[in-house]
Amino acid sequence: MSLLCVRVKKAKLQGPPDKFNTYVTLKVQNVKSTTVAVRGDQPCWEQDFMFEISRLDLGLIVEVWNKGLIWDTLVGTVWIALKAIHQSDEEGPGEWSTLEAEVVMKHDEICGTKNPTPHKILLDTRFELPFDIPEEEARYWTRKLEQINSLGDDEYSFQEEVQKKPLPSAASQCSFEDADSAVDDRDSDYRSETSNSIPPPYHTTAQPNASVHQFTVPSRLQQQGVLRESCADSLQNYDLDCQEHVAISPAGSSRYGSSCNVSQGSSHLSELDHSHESAHGSEQEDDHQERGSNHSCHSSGSYQKDGQAWLKEQEQPRSKGEEEKLCETEEKRVDHSAVKLPLELEKPKDVDAGAQVSYHGDNEPPPFPPGRAHWIRAISKVRLRLQEGQDEADPSKPPWLKGGPAGGLYGIDSMPDLRKKKPIPLVSDLSLVQSRKAGITSAMATRTSLKDEELKSHVYKKTLQALIYPISCTTPHNFEVWTATTPTYCYECEGLLWGIARQGMRCGECGVKCHEKCQDLLNADCLQRAAEKSSKHGAEDRTQNFIMAMKDRMKIRERNKPEIFDLIRDVFCESKLTHAQQMKTVKQSVLDGTSKWSAKITITVMCAQGLQAKDKTGSSDPYVTVQVGKTKKRTKTIFGNLNPVWEEKFYFECHNSSDRIKVRVWDEDDDIKSRVKQRLKRESDDFLGQTIIEVRTLSGEMDVWYNLEKRTDKSAVSGAIRLQISVEIKGEEKVAPYHIQYTCLHENLFHHLTDVQGNGVVKIPDAKGDDAWKVYFDETAQEIVDEFAMRYGIESIYQAMTHFACLSSKYMCPGVPAVMSTLLANINAYYAHTTASTNVSASDRFAASNFGKERFVKLLDQLHNSLRIDLSMYRNNFPASSRERLQDLKSTVDLLTSITFFRMKVQELQSPPRASQVVKDCVKACLNSTYEYIFNNCHELYSREYQTDPNKNQDLPPEEQGPSIRNLDFWPKLITLIVSIIEEDKNSYTPVLNQFPQELAVGKISAEVMWSLFAQDMKYAMEEHEKHRLCKSADYMNLHFKVKWLYNEYVRDLPAFKGKVPEYPAWFEQFVMQWLDENEDVSLEFLHGALERDKKDGFQQTSEHALFSCSVVDVFTQLNQSFEIIKKLECPDPVIVAHYNRRFAKTIGKVLMQYADILSKSFQSYCSKEKLPCILMNNIQQLRVQLEKMFEAMGGKELDAEASDHLKELQVKLNNVLDELSAVFGNSFQTRIDECVKQMSDILCQVKGTGNVAANARNTVAQDADNVLRPLMDFLDGNLTLFATVCEKTVLKRVLKELWRVVMNTMEKLIVLPPLTDHTGTQLIFSAAKELGHLSKLKDHMVREETRSLTPKQCAVLDLALDTIKQYFHAGGNGLKKTFLEKSPDLQSLRYALSLYTQTTDTLIKTFVQTQTAQGSGVDDPVGEVSIQIDLYTHPGTGEHKVTVKVVAANDLKWQTSGMFRPFVEITMIGPHQSDKKRKFTTKSKSNNWAPKYNETFHFILGNEDGPDAYELQVCVKDYCFAREDRVLGIAVMQLRDIADKGSCACWCPLGRRIHMDETGLTVLRILSQRTNDEVAREFVKLKSESRSTEEGT
Repeated sequence: MSLLCVRVKKAKLQGPPDKFNTYVTLKVQNVKSTTVAVRGDQPCWEQDFMFEISRLDLGLIVEVWNKGLIWDTLVGTVWIALKAIHQSDEEGPGEWSTLEAEVVMKHDEICGTKNPTPHKILLDTRFELPFDIPEEEARYWTRKLEQINSLGDDEYSFQEEVQKKPLPSAASQCSFEDADSAVDDRDSDYRSETSNSIPPPYHTTAQPNASVHQFTVPSRLQQQGVLRESCADSLQNYDLDCQEHVAISPAGSSRYGSSCNVSQGSSHLSELDHSHESAHGSEQEDDHQERGSNHSCHSSGSYQKDGQAWLKEQEQPRSKGEEEKLCETEEKRVDHSAVKLPLELEKPKDVDAGAQVSYHGDNEPPPFPPGRAHWIRAISKVRLRLQEGQDEADPSKPPWLKGGPAGGLYGIDSMPDLRKKKPIPLVSDLSLVQSRKAGITSAMATRTSLKDEELKSHVYKKTLQALIYPISCTTPHNFEVWTATTPTYCYECEGLLWGIARQGMRCGECGVKCHEKCQDLLNADCLQRAAEKSSKHGAEDRTQNFIMAMKDRMKIRERNKPEIFDLIRDVFCESKLTHAQQMKTVKQSVLDGTSKWSAKITITVMCAQGLQAKDKTGSSDPYVTVQVGKTKKRTKTIFGNLNPVWEEKFYFECHNSSDRIKVRVWDEDDDIKSRVKQRLKRESDDFLGQTIIEVRTLSGEMDVWYNLEKRTDKSAVSGAIRLQISVEIKGEEKVAPYHIQYTCLHENLFHHLTDVQGNGVVKIPDAKGDDAWKVYFDETAQEIVDEFAMRYGIESIYQAMTHFACLSSKYMCPGVPAVMSTLLANINAYYAHTTASTNVSASDRFAASNFGKERFVKLLDQLHNSLRIDLSMYRNNFPASSRERLQDLKSTVDLLTSITFFRMKVQELQSPPRASQVVKDCVKACLNSTYEYIFNNCHELYSREYQTDPNKNQDLPPEEQGPSIRNLDFWPKLITLIVSIIEEDKNSYTPVLNQFPQELAVGKISAEVMWSLFAQDMKYAMEEHEKHRLCKSADYMNLHFKVKWLYNEYVRDLPAFKGKVPEYPAWFEQFVMQWLDENEDVSLEFLHGALERDKKDGFQQTSEHALFSCSVVDVFTQLNQSFEIIKKLECPDPVIVAHYNRRFAKTIGKVLMQYADILSKSFQSYCSKEKLPCILMNNIQQLRVQLEKMFEAMGGKELDAEASDHLKELQVKLNNVLDELSAVFGNSFQTRIDECVKQMSDILCQVKGTGNVAANARNTVAQDADNVLRPLMDFLDGNLTLFATVCEKTVLKRVLKELWRVVMNTMEKLIVLPPLTDHTGTQLIFSAAKELGHLSKLKDHMVREETRSLTPKQCAVLDLALDTIKQYFHAGGNGLKKTFLEKSPDLQSLRYALSLYTQTTDTLIKTFVQTQTAQGSGVDDPVGEVSIQIDLYTHPGTGEHKVTVKVVAANDLKWQTSGMFRPFVEITMIGPHQSDKKRKFTTKSKSNNWAPKYNETFHFILGNEDGPDAYELQVCVKDYCFAREDRVLGIAVMQLRDIADKGSCACWCPLGRRIHMDETGLTVLRILSQRTNDEVAREFVKLKSESRSTEEGT
């Protein structure tokens, strides 16, 4: 920000003098200022204007206007580029510029003028050297410095001059370890608009009342003195890194960072010393620096650097490690005594040798511009430091690293940078906590007013003055109703005492007059006023009376309230003697106060904000009147502006300390209505507000905002006015403003009560009611500050903010956060809750605070950061065991919330961090470090908190106290500690931190953070364990259960984890699998044991109701227990559950199949026992039942597909085992059933009679059937009754099925189709059939009972018997189902065999042909082949079939013979209805030919009764013999159904050794073999029985 000064001097205008009445308008950067109007052609204005410039790319527009009757005319314009204006602190003679008629525009901005006029104007324009240098300029000067440095020592030698005259050097308060440290408050969680934001180039942050004027500004000379030093100081910072060619951001010169800006960043108190500082030279330097260097509330930490340290940095570029070290040192407090540099400036070449630079507050002008002085001084510092640095010893130790007790953290004023730090170690890092507490208490010591003895001495006197004759109990006026005879005005509101009679009130003692409504507002002391009045009028005796009365009152005051004066004496450490003298002096000054008092008052009306709009245009034309005593002055009018800037200065003299300054703001009106008002009320203009200032409240230089007040209840008033008031009271010329005096009083009082009397503990006053927040101390101290404030016009909000600032140094003391929170809430309310009548924004109201906007914001920012640090260690700072500290924790969060509210509502920042989020982050930070602490000290903490047996030796070696791969002891302890932390957070901290119920539940955050950190460590540990596996699987399982419990109890329902699959099962999956592997071996061992025990006991039933033995129960108890463990893991990850189930399903499979195998192997041996086989089968069935239950328990349909398939397969296998056992058991009855059936067969043979049973003989059939069945029934009855009781239902059914099968098969074999049991067997049928001539043999065969044939009647009896057996096995629904019995293949086979007995030969042959489709199949080893061609022709009319067969040849015949070999081919048509037709043809024989050719054709005629599918051709190759039977070589069969579709076929048929047939074929053959009288049957049996003859030589 640059300060542009323009002096409008005079002009030369061409034309008659009476034509001109001109004024000049200056416009720059949207600001417009106007001179007064002056008549004549050579007007002279000589008016000064100042502008704050933030952009140098613009220009200054100067317009000269001629005032007209109706409107003004433009004489001409000058445009001056700001870049062309020079910098200077001195006024110059100015330059003449020609006025031009037109302006040149570019991008809607004026960039020049054209068309010159004959008129000229004289202007002096310059930039005053600013408080801080813009960045570009800084870079430019840095480069210059580098060039100068590089020139070396020969050109610039400072050595000679160094000794001559020491100059005081102000301590820079910015650390440059980090280029941004002063500016960029790293730890701040956001950048407030006023805190350390880096200003853009040239400070474009133009603020309405730029902070230059925020606080009282010292006189011009003082200011220059201070600026010279502090600028030099701030600029020295650029030089230091110059050799690195780094463009550092100018934090030191930033108007936020360094202490150079007197009016802004620093505490009020800093300003007092600068005027003395330069004069006293180096003797006072120590003391001043000690004080001055501490007061900046802005630097986030104050550090000093020696040349030596800088030398190191310049000589070598900084490595990363060093940077980190530097960062760490930022956290260490640095000794504040500045490096003393006795400097002397070299005489510049362009200045004569005699000129010496003086920085005294004298009036002589500096010998050269201060700007140059700054730079020369800065350069000399650097060069001197470089030289000093080379001489110093031990450069290795940085000078700013001082030891001592205060090496840790400090109160608010020295914030550590959290980002650079490692996480703060938690629970009992006492050293840190102690140093922090030390810092908090010592922070108070950094308050400047505690060491400023001169200021304290003055404040001491002023405080005594305020309290010996307090304003709160001034003598009340003796008011009477009174009638004015001449127009009289109210003393309080200056309004006319209106009316004919009884217009107002008048005091009988002092004569003051006022409205009735104003009498309570009047605060002139009656006694003092009366004394003044009478002394002026010469009434000596009356005056004396008043003075005596005042003396009496002061004596009474001193007698009644001695404690007040004692406390004041103690606070300011005065001796009793001095105190007594002071009391006398003060009393006298109160008495003299009136007559001997006089002061010079300078009032500058600066600006106003937020005025009421009184005109119809929605604006006002404000001006100000200022009245001191009877003298009244007014400013110019600013038209159409509710935030006007006047900047006009008025001078007054005042001889009465009870006088008031009345500042009133008016809206200028110039219309008829206002003229009428002028006649009636002496005031024509609208009233915009007033402020009345007691002269006694003025002191020194003040820059103060006053809120505008109403005059009457009807006034509509808003806004505030800013005044700069300078008071020179006779005898007290150089005195600090009262606000600063108040700060000094309050801080010293606070220090005394807290640190001196209270040993660092803040005593909280016990106050109740709405205004309790305004009570800062106990009664005595409170009266002192209140009286002082009342006497000297200190606003209560200023008191509150001062007390808040004091408390912020003790914010960790018990009870203080609650007080601070309330204070800040009320401060917020004061600024943010604007009244309806005012339209000033909260931030503007706050900007008008006399405490100082930047100062308070900075204080809050630092407090906010400190609170965050303390909350980040809430377990240390607010232990759950202390209810008092827990309450402080709650208040601390309330305080944070108030700060956030302040930022939002008062500063009106867009989105400051939410308090809830800040607290949440702090809680998380604390929990992170808590976890780290309990992790690192797990063993020790666990032993201390949870070790039940004190005698138990707990001294583990350190390496085994942490997590180990050899055991898992560490983790359960850690889980226990984690749970205790979460529980503490849940039960102790959550109820306290309940301000944000939706966003902040400490218990939940605690669980979330703890789990997240635990999960990382646990996962890593389990990965390590997986590689080595040094622990038992059971230990891993136990740990798994603990982790599961922790998750389910505290973590599962947290929002962050709800509905998500947790990770923890995956950490343990391998170990659970290992356990399952081991468990399988255990289960198998257990199985063998159980079976052995069961076997010893003889497989007893477990109870009368249970039909199985105990081994099944034991096996499944074990399996269920194993599964229960898996189930109790409650694994929430379905994928992992699936893995477990698959693995466990395999175990089940293995165990059950092994059980089944063992039983199966020994089952045969138990079959002879009565009940045992049933119990064993029941066992297998029970396995299946239990397996089904297990399947359901494991999830049933939801079970993983692979595991499910596995169990289903197992179920099928067990089913098969049961089937096999049933079959074995059924077969064990075979011999007994055989006997029964043979007996049945014998009984059946005795049944005689034909098949056609007469109706009346039916009963005999039933009777026969019963007889036949008796042997079987006797057997079944006994056994089935036993089975029904011993077997489970499923087993019973299986046993019945097996018995049914055995009975049916046995009956079929032994009764219907008895086997040929003699030595010839089936062969007998065949040989008998072959040798049909040997009838005797066949007859003989038929006579034997085994080969008998059943008669039709026997078939009928057997049929009925079958029905009875069927009913028996059905057992009225308790046995086998009827459908099963009907459809059982055994019954059907038996029935079929029976039915064959009653069929004709043709039907049987047809059945044979149709069922025996594979007679020639399976010729693996053919004995030759025959080529034949077959043609099938069907007559279209009759439907008869004709078959033509051509035998072409035979080939590859395999036959050995020693004699003649004459092969021929015999072809036979086999089928029904052939008895009357030619059935067989033979070819001629071919001698000794193994591949004979025949080419002979034969014709067969088939009837039309059946289709071709009922016929087949049998081809037989034979060796013709003359005297004996022909020998068979091989046989082939061709079925006509294969040819039917094609109609013809030619093929080679392989020759087999015999015909192949199944049971049906054999049954048909046996039945036909018994029909000896039927030629077709005989021939058929012979054909189908033939097989290859025996060869010779085999």
